[in-house]
Amino acid sequence: MTARASRPDAHHALDLRPVLESAPLKPGVPRSKLSRFGDASWDLSPAVTRANTRRCHITAHFGDIDDARLVRTLKEFLYARLNVDLPGARLRLPPSMLRAYFNRIRRFLDFVVERLGCCDLSRVDQPLVDAYFANLRQGASRSRKQIAHLLQIVVEVALFSAHMPSGGLRFTPWRGRPAYQVAGARSTPGECNTPRLPESIIEPLLAWSIKYVNVFAPDILAAREEWERLKRRAARVCAAEAQLPLDARRRRVAARFNAFLETRAREGRGIPVWSALPAGHASRPVAAASLINRKLIELIIVCPPNATQRRIDRLQTALPQLGAELGGMDTPISIDPDTGRPWRSRFDQFAIQTEERMLQAAIYVVCAYLTGMRDSEVQAMQAGCCRSIRGEDGVVMRHRIRSVAYKGKRAVPEPADWVTIAPVADAVKVLHRLTARIRAADGEDGLWRVLHPKSCSKTHVSAEIVRTLNQFRDHLNAQFGSPGAPIIPPGPDDRPWRITTRQFRRTIAWHIANRPFGAVAGMIQYKHASVAAFEGYAGSSQSGFRAEIARERALGQLDDIMTYFDAHQDGLSLSGPASSRVKRSLDTAAVDLSPLPGRVADRARLRTLLKDLARTLYVGPLADCFFDPAHALCLKRATDIEREAPAMALCEPTRCPNACFTTRHKPVWAKARDDAALMLKEKRLSSAQRTILKADVARYAYVVDAIGADQPEPISSNEAERTAPAPPRNG
Repeated sequence: MTARASRPDAHHALDLRPVLESAPLKPGVPRSKLSRFGDASWDLSPAVTRANTRRCHITAHFGDIDDARLVRTLKEFLYARLNVDLPGARLRLPPSMLRAYFNRIRRFLDFVVERLGCCDLSRVDQPLVDAYFANLRQGASRSRKQIAHLLQIVVEVALFSAHMPSGGLRFTPWRGRPAYQVAGARSTPGECNTPRLPESIIEPLLAWSIKYVNVFAPDILAAREEWERLKRRAARVCAAEAQLPLDARRRRVAARFNAFLETRAREGRGIPVWSALPAGHASRPVAAASLINRKLIELIIVCPPNATQRRIDRLQTALPQLGAELGGMDTPISIDPDTGRPWRSRFDQFAIQTEERMLQAAIYVVCAYLTGMRDSEVQAMQAGCCRSIRGEDGVVMRHRIRSVAYKGKRAVPEPADWVTIAPVADAVKVLHRLTARIRAADGEDGLWRVLHPKSCSKTHVSAEIVRTLNQFRDHLNAQFGSPGAPIIPPGPDDRPWRITTRQFRRTIAWHIANRPFGAVAGMIQYKHASVAAFEGYAGSSQSGFRAEIARERALGQLDDIMTYFDAHQDGLSLSGPASSRVKRSLDTAAVDLSPLPGRVADRARLRTLLKDLARTLYVGPLADCFFDPAHALCLKRATDIEREAPAMALCEPTRCPNACFTTRHKPVWAKARDDAALMLKEKRLSSAQRTILKADVARYAYVVDAIGADQPEPISSNEAERTAPAPPRNG
């Protein structure tokens, strides 16, 4: 079709065509109810299966745009993107991306109208799109990647011009150069730009999330139940007293008020005051009367909201006598096992809402991090999604989560299973209880719900979870840390680390692939998670998690070998059977690059030179393995294991020709030496036990001395065989 420009007509040839002409629809949605091209608003919800998708993201409103030609061009482009495939260039736009594309094309068309006086794409030329590019770089502090997304629209308008009846661009912007290249943004195929959560951040974040689920959650849920019980009781009392005369009702309220004060005095409890100032009080001085939690007191004594001034005066008089009690509710507070003190003050309605949101964030951290699920897969979880698989003896063997995999599924999303570990199953059970009240109110089964919905607000958490996660970070620091010792430390730039949902999947994949024995592993057993990932435990093939682990392993191996090279240039002492081979490879790379002392001029070329060596590197706690299957002792002991990777649990680091020691391994071997020497002091040892322990001490000491020597010699297999019968296991 030839692109052409024309004046705006009263009726368009596509007016009666369904906007979702090509997209698969949800079951039971008749096509007669779909939005049409000529409608003032488009609703694409019939083709969106994700329950947590925000309504504003899948609707477009054209009625408030006065320029008819702009509306026509806007609609034609969006209609083409939703229904036309350009093989090798662009696939059809997912309906969930409607609003994002609507905003981007609207920005470009508004700029065209501003410069040309009308929305006529046939008059747009290269200088005009260059001016648009310059406009995007001015004013707002946009990143290069954000600018690339906005420029991408210009490129796509040119690509889809033949499918826009009123005509599109008559030239190829920037002579076909990609928008990322024009904007100066890096876009390397296969490279993940999502930052990994540093271990100094993910370790306390996960630890406190698990503590919230296991220790704090019962208190939070009990406080919510107490609050709902108080409301039900108040409703019953009000209904029972509704027919009484006004004086009688007042006498009963007065009696309950007196009983409340007497009970507080008898139990040694103070007048309830807010655990934190309600919204609107923080910016101005607060009187003592404002600190009193009148809402809670009125609910306890079933008193009308507009209490008499005399009753308020009595509360103020009692405050100095009885003292103040933060929160004021009856729910007892559990003891934090790490401090031996209650983990917070008593609850009030404000604290309940805050802690419920923090608990929801903690559950998300546990679920997203320990399963490797994407955000869309986590938020697709519904009631009853988690079940435990028990063996014949009744012991739980696996925990299975049923959800939905969306990525790469252009038609219908596919159900997927994740078999995970106990902390996730516990978190999902808490989430069931946390959302039970809301799910019962509207009859929906989705677990990731807005906990305190307001009128006309969204019902599912959706993208709001990012804000909640960062509020959780700040809450941990404010509630349990100090300015000098925050719970979640800042990032490398000394600013709070911004948590996003994508970081969890990449971080767990990296740890499973490269550090299954790291500091966090003590809490969640990465070793088990690593086995789980490749047996289907950490997600079915639909989720693509195994491929992500393999990609992170390759990236981690390259990072590790670069660290090896830099340390070797700085005089790192290597020892072990594989040390000579590794040194030769590193020295060869250094000669090829001819770097200045302590500096490598071309890091990209160095990564290429060391890529083959990196593929063989598997970092371990006792030794690093430069894996050569022909000489791997672990594979000789376990013939049923695939020969593509070492069996680290069967590692014999002092004997295997693939093992290499660095100073990073020295503390572990030194501790093993000291522990064995301590055991030798036990008088009840048999002569055979004493002989074995002496051999162990000698072997461990040999490794420690070799690591610490300036010019260490490799430990040969024969010498290691003579030293002792069995090395420590790397399990």
